[in-house]
Amino acid sequence: MKFSDFVCLNAVVNKLQATERNAVINELVQSLVNAGKLDADDAPKIVKAVTKRENEASTGIGKGVALPHVKIKAQKNIVAAIGISDVGIDFQALDKLPVYSVILIVSPDAEPDEHLQVMEYVFKNLQNEKFRKFLRRSETREQIDDLLKEADEGVYC
Repeated sequence: MKFSDFVCLNAVVNKLQATERNAVINELVQSLVNAGKLDADDAPKIVKAVTKRENEASTGIGKGVALPHVKIKAQKNIVAAIGISDVGIDFQALDKLPVYSVILIVSPDAEPDEHLQVMEYVFKNLQNEKFRKFLRRSETREQIDDLLKEADEGVYC
């Protein structure tokens, strides 16, 4: 499993406009719709499902990162969008600090093992302080692409 297998670079939002958790989720889902990775008709139910998941237990894992994720019946393959915030977002993270890097993952519910592999791969890279720092400081899609390619080459694990 590699970032190149599931992250949609056309759905990277290097300067999130939204400043509130639910609006960030909506912005990232819309970025996947705009990139052609999600059906526009499915977007409202995906936003609702991710928001419901967040209300049950925050995916703000701490250290400035959140990993909202959801499994959807209509989804055909795993896809992810990345958003970077300059101002920080209250995701009710475990460490109670603002989130600056958000990785939204949408998976088909028929592929639970693949979903777990993606989550494990993302977590493994996020454990590296340099990876988190470079992600947060990335100002362009190209910088995020370079970071993800380095991660796929094993630089951060």
